[in-house]
Amino acid sequence: MRLNFMAGGPRALLPTDWTQVPGQWVAIDRGTLTLLDAGMRPAYVVGDFDSLTAAEFTRVKTAMGTVERHQPEKDDTDTQLALQHGLMVMHADEVFLYGATGGRLDHALANYWLPTERRFRPFIRRMHLIDRDNYVQYLDGGQPLTVLPRTGYRYVGVASLTAVRDLNITGAKYQLAHYDGDSPVSFASNEFVGAAPMTVQCARGVVAIIYSRDHHGQQVDN
Repeated sequence: MRLNFMAGGPRALLPTDWTQVPGQWVAIDRGTLTLLDAGMRPAYVVGDFDSLTAAEFTRVKTAMGTVERHQPEKDDTDTQLALQHGLMVMHADEVFLYGATGGRLDHALANYWLPTERRFRPFIRRMHLIDRDNYVQYLDGGQPLTVLPRTGYRYVGVASLTAVRDLNITGAKYQLAHYDGDSPVSFASNEFVGAAPMTVQCARGVVAIIYSRDHHGQQVDN
């Protein structure tokens, strides 16, 4: 089962085709309004709703009937609560997080680093983060990950989110062999070689694979 999570980030940064993706939707706080405005009814709604006016929250309650509302003063973010429910209660096979970037940088960073949390580590290869210009997936130590080219994304970066041991990138334009690092680092602006896949593997740590495109820079090959 695929679950899509809609957080409350800027709608201008959503992929143009987000309303056509398969799977059920989970709404996170203000992301509920994004779904309702698109004529979509989420299967589950969670948040403290402190980013909604009283009138907006009344609209959510009227449309949904039941929501899981939390106090703003809590240990988990709304996104953490939603992701935990999706993975551990709804038992999603894949989760895709939308509306999680742009706007507040502290929120975006918290979302990028979600897979590093101990409770989410068993599900790390099921997790994806998507916006208009980026598609992020994750891996941890162990089996290699085959990274396939995706239409519309010229670049692919590999970013360590924790300390890593024996990180390797093969089959890409720029190779990396047996890298050890104790701090997060982004090996940015790598590229696929034609239609061939690349492989990423590390012995220990959490790594993000970041597909990206540039709307304003180079448009043709050197």
